[in-house]
Amino acid sequence: MARRLSAVDAQMYWMAAKIHSDQFLLYGFAGPVPDVGAVVRELRTRAGLCADLRLRISDRNPMTYPRWVSADVSASQFVVHDAGARWSECLAAVAGLDDDQLDPRAMAWRLHVFPDVDEMPGAGRGTVAVMQVVHALADGVRASALAAWLFGRAVPVPAVDPPRRLQALAMPVRGYRAARTHRQLVRDTEAGLVPGPAESCPVLQCNSRPEGRRSLRTVVLQRSQVPGPTVTVGVLAAMSTALTGHLRAAGEDPSQLGAEVPMAKAGKRFSHNHFGNVGVKLYPDLPFAERADRIAADLERRRQRAAHPAMVAADRAFAATPAPLLRWGVGLFGPARRSSTVTGNTVVSSVNRGPADLHFGGAPVVLTAGYPSLSPMMGLTHGVHGIGDTIAVSVHAAESAIGDIDAYTERLAHALNRPS
Repeated sequence: MARRLSAVDAQMYWMAAKIHSDQFLLYGFAGPVPDVGAVVRELRTRAGLCADLRLRISDRNPMTYPRWVSADVSASQFVVHDAGARWSECLAAVAGLDDDQLDPRAMAWRLHVFPDVDEMPGAGRGTVAVMQVVHALADGVRASALAAWLFGRAVPVPAVDPPRRLQALAMPVRGYRAARTHRQLVRDTEAGLVPGPAESCPVLQCNSRPEGRRSLRTVVLQRSQVPGPTVTVGVLAAMSTALTGHLRAAGEDPSQLGAEVPMAKAGKRFSHNHFGNVGVKLYPDLPFAERADRIAADLERRRQRAAHPAMVAADRAFAATPAPLLRWGVGLFGPARRSSTVTGNTVVSSVNRGPADLHFGGAPVVLTAGYPSLSPMMGLTHGVHGIGDTIAVSVHAAESAIGDIDAYTERLAHALNRPS
């Protein structure tokens, strides 16, 4: 049965026409797969058992929200690429997939299979599967759950409750409550009861408009090798070392370096996308241990502020936005516009994808990675993804933002192994 998109998911869908936002979830499986075609047919059957993997978007009336509709999983949603590529060639091919964004009216996801990849970390030779997902269908956490189901995890992906009918009629009341709780947030912030908003960062080279070659790199290590109290904090602290050195070598001043970090929202999920982006400082001039503590404290402050009733009220008011008003607002967005400040100088998206219980045919998973999209104000992004005890720290960068990506990746690998 068709159901309308939430305001958040509709905004993701409409914004995708202005800025690329498809997600690419990479999974590496060890060992040979004798009959890739047979495995693909099995995956297609399994995808048909998941309601979200059968979804498409119908958007026919400019005065209403688009709707989710169900359809059969088609053979065109599986693309098997030429066998025998090296790992570096496979990553170059994945980077090129960004030029072919999906139209969710035809399909909301597609699986790319690269058989017989050589030099794959943790396996030597194996199969790489990359799930391309439109952002309207899922955020990073939900997309990971969908991929896990596809690759054999016996945990169904829970449904998202549809928006209430005639929700727009509640906008005046919800808007009033949002304004009232925002005034309380201001008072609570001034009284020191709630952390203040994150400070913006001055733009740096890595915020350049993405131009030139776009490249992907991945550093793979074990959980025990990641410094810091948590994987996310440890990678942020190590990345601070690497990016600071790289930018200073290019003549930049990264003393106010910061990162934009997607953070899952608390409470029940009412949209396929249930997260917000927060800014954290990276404290490049502090020793590693103190820097990690400050980053962890920043993340905790962002969680505390996000839990204030004003944030919940603002989300509820946005959810009641009439479709024509939201379409008009998205239409005003100009991707060519530039700003002198940003939430962060790079994006760092971190998702734990659970136990290493996935498989492609008889081949077990050995690693998973992800490469957050670039945007007009963000030419460098990072992914931090774990499965089992294996952590992949990935870099997605445009030449205009990072210059020599191999030199930067070498700095990052060194910082992860020898924090300073």
